[in-house]
Formats: sequence, C-alpha cells, structure tokens
Amino acid sequence: MYGAALARELWAREPQLTLKGMGGSAMRDAGVDIMVDSTELGVVGIAEVFKSIRFFIRLLKDMADRAERERPDAVVLIDYPGFNLRLAQRLHKAGITVIYYISPQVWAWKKGRIRTIVKCVRRMLCIFPFEPAVYEGTGLDVKFIGHPLLDILGPLRDSVVQRDEKLVLLLPGSRSNELKALLRIFVQTALLMMEKRPELHFAIPLPREKTMRLAESILDDCGLDEAQRKRFRLSVGDTRQQMKKAIAGIAASGTVTVEAAMLGLPLVVSYKVSWLSYQIAKALVKLPSITIANLVTGDTVYEERLQYDAVPEKLAKALDDILPGGKRRQLCLDGIGKCMKMLGEDTKASARAADAVLEVINDRAGEL
Repeated sequence: MYGAALARELWAREPQLTLKGMGGSAMRDAGVDIMVDSTELGVVGIAEVFKSIRFFIRLLKDMADRAERERPDAVVLIDYPGFNLRLAQRLHKAGITVIYYISPQVWAWKKGRIRTIVKCVRRMLCIFPFEPAVYEGTGLDVKFIGHPLLDILGPLRDSVVQRDEKLVLLLPGSRSNELKALLRIFVQTALLMMEKRPELHFAIPLPREKTMRLAESILDDCGLDEAQRKRFRLSVGDTRQQMKKAIAGIAASGTVTVEAAMLGLPLVVSYKVSWLSYQIAKALVKLPSITIANLVTGDTVYEERLQYDAVPEKLAKALDDILPGGKRRQLCLDGIGKCMKMLGEDTKASARAADAVLEVINDRAGEL
C-alpha cells in the first residue's frame, strides 16, 4: 500500500524511472514490476517464522543476487525488518544504496538493530513523530515525513457517512494464520453480543478472495444456525468503507487499527500467537501497549485483549463499553481525536517520501 503510493509519486516526478519490487496487488495495480508477490509473506511469531525459514533464506538470497546483477540506483525497503534488515546488509556489502521507509520498531524491541541500520542505510524515513529521537546521536540521516495513510485515506476521511448504530465490524486480520487464530473467537464474541444487544449485525470485510474463502469455512465450522448466520456479512475489498459506516469493531493488532483511528472508528484490539512466540515476545518487548494510537497518545485509546485475554467474554465486555451508551465510548472518541492531532493532518507524506528518495539518488549520482 505504501509502496504503491510512493511509486505514483516517484513517477509523477521522474516518469522515466523503472520500478521493480516485492509487493502485493496495490503495487502491481500502481504499475510496479512485481518480482515477488508478498501477499502471504507476513508471518508473526518466532515459532511461525521457523516453519518457513528455508523459504525466507532462499528468498533473501534470490533478492540480493538479483539486486547485485541489476545494480539499481537505490533499493527502498518498506517496514518488514526481519527480512529487510538482512537484505540491507547484503545490499550494503554490494555497494547498493539503501533507503528505509517505515522505521523498524526499534523503540519497542531489538534496539540492537539500530547498529545495523546506521551501518547499512543511507536514509531513514519515519512516519511517527516520536521516531527520529530514537536515532539521535547515531549520525544516521533521518527524516520525519508524516503518515502516508493520511494521504491514502484523505478522500474517505473527508466524506460524510451516516454511521449505522447497529453495525459492528469484525476485523480478524489479512493473513491466513490470523484468521485461523482470531475469527472463531470474534464470532463467538458476536454471539454473546447478540444476546445482550439483539439489534446488532456484524460485517467481516476481507482483503482478498482467498481470505474470504477461508473465513467462510471457519464460519461454517462455528455451528451457527440459519438465523445466526444471516447476522454475519462477508465482503471483499471494502474494509475502509465499512470502517466509515460501522459504529464500533474488534480488530487484530496491526495497521488496520491506525486506519480505524484515522476514520474515527472505536475498536477493541486483539491478537493471539503460539505459546512459544508469546513467551518470547513477553521477554523481549517492553511496551505498555501494542496499539499505535495508544503509544502515540500515551493513553488507552483502544483497549486490548491479547493472548489469554483474547476470549469471547472479555472481548464482549470491552466491545459493549464502546458501543453507544457504553462507559468508554466518549473516552475512545476523544482519544482518537488526540491521536489525529499528534499525527498531524498533513496529507503529503508520500510526496515527501518520493522527494527524499530522489534526493538520495541524485546526491549519490553526484558523488560518483
């Protein structure tokens, strides 16, 4: 998504550029030559990564070898630090200019990664206002450009849509492993809510046909009767429109929670990984929250129900609190407003990112 927006801005400035990459449908639709489809490459958790380790090692070698053969003017690495920082090391060793867009969350864990970043990255482009301070004193060229989602969601944010007070969103994630871990729990939560608020109905917007088919199979296994099944509506490709329309929701932790804040949607945030991954994460991550809106504001904008707390009874209670008349709804809405003020309303992040990338390329050309 961010790569697609960056590609459009780069071509607006330099139409003759050749852009190739590893990405998904958004980058492909923007015209980028997709070398590797990254749609299902997002893996969260130590145990989960180990299951795919051979594939990632092979992919890393293939991408680095291709870059060495083709000698691009620059490689822009977007987020995805477990893979991208290893690729950055290979690229730096080969003398290829590396620009990093969307800083790894070194403020949360693995601060040792800063040494690798400083050594291998020519310029870091940050999207949160608190991130540049993390790199102070390192000598790294760091720019805060603002959040590109503000660009992407601009037209929708400006539109006026009447919220449906009976519509609740279930957002179990975009990856297959997330759906398998969370969707059944979210559906069970919805069934509890139906008992308390029988007027509610639930939308499950999904990013792709593949994930929709998986969601349908999980729903089929939930033992719903015909009347209950009719209260759940699945769709593809309209998540943001549904966020603008719904009254509240439950969401897997991730970028979707930032989108929800930008679109004014109260949420309960949830996540669940394997026991081993959770134990390792507990030991490594020292943060009061995993939700960006909470970290930006320093407040509990979105309540979290994670791992052992990701159970229908606790999720239902938290969801009920942010529905109309709930004790936390106004607190949540006020927190969303505070978060937006701190992120800023400027919608030129992708343009600034393109300018920053081209500046590095031109400076590099001048050095040569």
